[in-house]
Amino acid sequence: MKLCIPLFLMISVVLCADDAVVSRMLDDKLNVAERNDACYALREDHSPEAVAGFARALVRPAVRACAARNLRAAGAVAELKTALAGSDPEIRMIAARELGALMRPELLDLLAQTARDPNLMVATNALQGLSCYQDAAVLPYLLSLAESGGIVAAQALSRAVQFGGPHVLAVSRRLLATKDVPLRLAALRAIGDLGDTSDIPALRELAAKGETAAPAGRGIGLVPSLDLSRAARNAIRQIESRS
Repeated sequence: MKLCIPLFLMISVVLCADDAVVSRMLDDKLNVAERNDACYALREDHSPEAVAGFARALVRPAVRACAARNLRAAGAVAELKTALAGSDPEIRMIAARELGALMRPELLDLLAQTARDPNLMVATNALQGLSCYQDAAVLPYLLSLAESGGIVAAQALSRAVQFGGPHVLAVSRRLLATKDVPLRLAALRAIGDLGDTSDIPALRELAAKGETAAPAGRGIGLVPSLDLSRAARNAIRQIESRS
């Protein structure tokens, strides 16, 4: 019985110390460095109290990144899902990225849905989350995003190319007909990486057009035009070098 008392006291001291560190992380009166030091000190603390503190810290920009990383380290999927379902795009984007870093198969549907979010920051961070997956199970989600168009589509196709295979090539061939110029460029790069000599006639036809297009929404003269003909010629060279 005498041994239990010191042990209880020791546990109480540890818990009080952890509570104090959580309080420092959340203390708006401290500077950014002090609060992040407290957050980093809790990186290995996966207790319910610490996890609750990390979730509360997401609304504080000064420690948001550290707190989100700590939630991932704790495997706090429920808290990250709650953050992803909120209204603040800054919180949603970091929650999407950290959920993807967990690389859990059951999160693929949620991340793919979030990658279609109308907020571009949220969508691109969800795609970054999908890009963390090394398993080919993510490939159908990437190809579906690629075929849906939009700014995220080209990034999704570029990631899909790293898995290779006939499905990626088939989607890339179809996307050559899209009016989305960045997506067509991604498709040309994919065909250059994965295509064969049967692709060369269509590529030569495109190369002969001398087709260029200005990037949408970038302003005149700020960036060079996107040269589809040059990309087609590059794809031809890649295929011929393999042949």
